[in-house]
Amino acid sequence: MRKLNMTELQRLTVEEFKAAEKLPVIVILDNIRSQNNIGSVFRTADAFRLQGVFLCGITATPPHREIQKTALGATESVEWQYFTSTIEALLLLKSRGYTILAIEQAEGSTMLPDFFPTSNEKLAIVFGNEVNGIDNAALNHVSGCIEIPQFGTKHSINVSVAVGIVIWDLFCKINYFKNK
Repeated sequence: MRKLNMTELQRLTVEEFKAAEKLPVIVILDNIRSQNNIGSVFRTADAFRLQGVFLCGITATPPHREIQKTALGATESVEWQYFTSTIEALLLLKSRGYTILAIEQAEGSTMLPDFFPTSNEKLAIVFGNEVNGIDNAALNHVSGCIEIPQFGTKHSINVSVAVGIVIWDLFCKINYFKNK
């Protein structure tokens, strides 16, 4: 077995990425403290060709050394916007026809394996602060909550890891619909 080199991977250029079809998903970061987590989310958004990332509240914005350290240039390919409040971002996306879902442990949440987006549905997925989760006021503006099943002693997963789990799951499910 041999690792593929960079040329063999045939990655898109930034220009090709921007012109390419995107997965109809926007990640919303609600008051994320860690700039390393923010950079990691940009890398995931690039890997799965998401429509974009919305940075809200105290969430730092590029360019920043700590974000760039983990983003490895993904802030150049992935479209992003900053909003002073998460609610402002949610209202904008609602007006554009997005279904807004929070990744949160909440009463009546749907477990991730049981959630299936409808064909051609535009999704906005909210991920919350590393300590407090999603702001309660923002939860009043979502269509529902999705929960990642957990079986250990901790009650949470690192936000950048949670983004990776959820986006991979949605990527598989959305592409399933495309290929049917």
